[in-house]
Amino acid sequence: MADGGKLADVAKMSFEDALEELEDIVRTLEDGKGKLEDAITAYERGTKLKAHCEKKLKAAQAKVETISLGADREVAAEPADIE
Repeated sequence: MADGGKLADVAKMSFEDALEELEDIVRTLEDGKGKLEDAITAYERGTKLKAHCEKKLKAAQAKVETISLGADREVAAEPADIE
């Protein structure tokens, strides 16, 4: 998450790291004990993290849909039932 007091670049984060930071932000905001300005900053970061996680999940879903072994042992495209 943070490295020497600096926040990691969201675009370079793994899905797992981004999700962990997003969960931390949600817990902090739900606690409601911080300053308003800090809450706004955290919310903005959380929005970026959420979008990043959604992008990573869509990319993973596309890969799952593309890579599917057919009965004849050839790779075949099939939609994934993830929802």
